[in-house]
Amino acid sequence: MIADPLPGSPLNYALETPDDGAAVEALLDHAFGPGRFVKVSERVREFAEFRPDLSFCAWDGDRLVGSVRMWKVHVAGRPIIFLGPLAVEADARKHGTGTALVARACAAAEAAGYPTVVLVGDEPYFARVGFSAATTRELRLPGPVDQRRVLARGAPEPLVGDLTA
Repeated sequence: MIADPLPGSPLNYALETPDDGAAVEALLDHAFGPGRFVKVSERVREFAEFRPDLSFCAWDGDRLVGSVRMWKVHVAGRPIIFLGPLAVEADARKHGTGTALVARACAAAEAAGYPTVVLVGDEPYFARVGFSAATTRELRLPGPVDQRRVLARGAPEPLVGDLTA
């Protein structure tokens, strides 16, 4: 486990393991409810390759309080990473848990040779870890999405085309 760098935070971070799956699913159910299965991000996860080696969990002792998952996809034949879902228990948000999870996952993706990470989310929140909509205007996801919420980090040029397996 990697100790949380934020002073006073009791949280530890670790890569997701197969043993974490049930706890992560319970956290996602609690955070998003059944509505999470109709979102465009879920359509992406249906065909994308799950990358547990880039996905992180935040732990408060033996209690899972946050999770971020990463998925390998392609745009115009170029491999990139799709981030999501990101979920954090309400009582862990005061520690910057979501930002720490995203930063760790993006650093792991870059270290693994995937500098470009795409997600669907709020730009004001994700801008603090380098995401913006500047390069995603012509990126098409599998279903209806507010294009202003399609964000990328590490894209040196506009992402043009469909997000595919």
